[in-house]
Amino acid sequence: MALAAADARRIGILLAPLIDVSAFCAFLSAGESLRAANSYAFAIGYVLSLLLRRRDASAAEPVPSQPLLLTRAVAVGFMALFLRAGVLALLAQRWGWAPQAAIFLAAAAGLMVTAPRWRNAAVGIIAYAFALRLVYAGSVEMMPEETYYWNYSQHLDFGYLDHPPMVAWLIRIGTAVFGQTEFGVRSGALCSGAITSIFIYKLARNLYGTAAASGALLLAQSLPFFFLSGLLMTPDAILAAAWAASLYFLERALLGGQARAWWFAGLCLGIGMISKYSIALLGAAAVAFMIWDPRSRRWWRRPEPYIAACIALLIFLPVIVWNAQHDWVSFAFQTSRRLAEKPQFALHKLIGSIIVLITPTGALAALEILFSRKQRDLESTRRRRLVGLCVAIPLSVFAAFSLRHEVKLDWTGPSWAALLPAMAFAMTRSEAQLQGLSKWIRAAWPATIAGLALVYGALLQYLVLGLPGVGYDKHIEAIPVGWRSLSRHIVETADSYHRENGGDLLVVGMDRYAIASELAFYGGTRSKLSGFETANSHLFGGMSLMYGQWMPARAQQGRNLLLVAWTPEELEDPNIAARVERLGPIEDDLLTRDGISIRHYYHRLAFNYRSSPEE
Repeated sequence: MALAAADARRIGILLAPLIDVSAFCAFLSAGESLRAANSYAFAIGYVLSLLLRRRDASAAEPVPSQPLLLTRAVAVGFMALFLRAGVLALLAQRWGWAPQAAIFLAAAAGLMVTAPRWRNAAVGIIAYAFALRLVYAGSVEMMPEETYYWNYSQHLDFGYLDHPPMVAWLIRIGTAVFGQTEFGVRSGALCSGAITSIFIYKLARNLYGTAAASGALLLAQSLPFFFLSGLLMTPDAILAAAWAASLYFLERALLGGQARAWWFAGLCLGIGMISKYSIALLGAAAVAFMIWDPRSRRWWRRPEPYIAACIALLIFLPVIVWNAQHDWVSFAFQTSRRLAEKPQFALHKLIGSIIVLITPTGALAALEILFSRKQRDLESTRRRRLVGLCVAIPLSVFAAFSLRHEVKLDWTGPSWAALLPAMAFAMTRSEAQLQGLSKWIRAAWPATIAGLALVYGALLQYLVLGLPGVGYDKHIEAIPVGWRSLSRHIVETADSYHRENGGDLLVVGMDRYAIASELAFYGGTRSKLSGFETANSHLFGGMSLMYGQWMPARAQQGRNLLLVAWTPEELEDPNIAARVERLGPIEDDLLTRDGISIRHYYHRLAFNYRSSPEE
């Protein structure tokens, strides 16, 4: 009888996913949205499976759940819901599957989170973080920065005003393989994130052993800078990978004494230099270590460091040549232009960016590691010295700059790769070996990492399917939730004009670059016009970035324009009226998604553009 009861409970557990799928189809047939049907059905199936498993547990265990077990069950449930929402959105919305078919794979993805009893929670979080990025990379709308760099890839060159060319080359490869899609653009970021994690793991294993290496891998998959740089296609994605690889090979050369590691260090530093110039600070840290560390001074008499420098310089040479041919604009953009900006104190913003990039727990761990005065043997002193320089030199440069200049959120991100092994080593030590702040930090890491996993899942579902009771943010420049819809509206307007008048329109975004870049990516594939083109406010004296070179004002002489802006005041600028023959009325449109209002946007026609008011 007991055996039959146990079998019945196991059958009930197996039936829970079928009840889940059936409920989803029923909710969908009743007119519920994809998001609501998924959430309601999952809740029914998950609660049912928990109740059945609870009844199947040992009779000695008390029926009421302990707070810790209940918290874990709720957290795991939300993680499963967010992952399956991503799979459902990818299959149903992006790949065109029927939702009733897509739910089977989506439910299976959720079961992978809830069903297995992971022997190691760290392994589960690592796999979950990677799965989130893989699933959502093709569904989340592109950030304006990503579409701007995609425009790089449509104008391949050895340099650009604001960055070196590696991001453009990687996007071009990704879109050649996976098409002009979000996943095609972001495939390079996914690969870069994997490379970053691999080299951080190898570095931590060399410095502190296998247990610390696993912890470092967990941090590389979890901390905000590394999670996002492994998802969003920006120069930081490639920079982080090159930085982590350079750290590994520099450690092998300087601490491990391996001469051949210098060649690979030079290769990685060169790749980093054609990704983002700031990796030069890591080279400066290596030079400082060779001056400070007695054992490493022997390398000044060996050819390997000089060969490494030559390899890096050779890789970077095309960027130097491009800058020489363009009046050194890119170097000036990143140096003299920033130094010439209006002075302002921004150290507090730099500190805030660090807390955002590595969390408050990570920031405290970094302080504890960098300023610890515990006695160490010679080898651990050398290790700490190298790690400290690789963090302190970039950080001190950014801190000094922030005393009189604005800083960017992402600047310090890659430099924290050097500290992840030490953070992980402290995190994996037993509580008996720790005291004071170190003990508190170790206790805070599990909640921090689990909380980050939930935040990432919730944010990604919000961007793709939305969250119950939460509206969409109007600032789609930072929270990308309406670019596909805006592009559809603008393309319809441009195509309608073409049908009625027989000519094409140049679409002009009146902000810095976001509107023009997003409409170029999403609108170019939707428009029936063969030459759908976009430009930005540089046609009227605004900031151009690379658009001044891609779409020079004089080359647009005589064209009719469709001006797009977020406020009507931007379309009433006297500079516009002075450069066109006549203007159409300002049209007010509402941007929506899934029937929910996002924000108003405005557009108007401008006829017979003149590149200067005198013409």
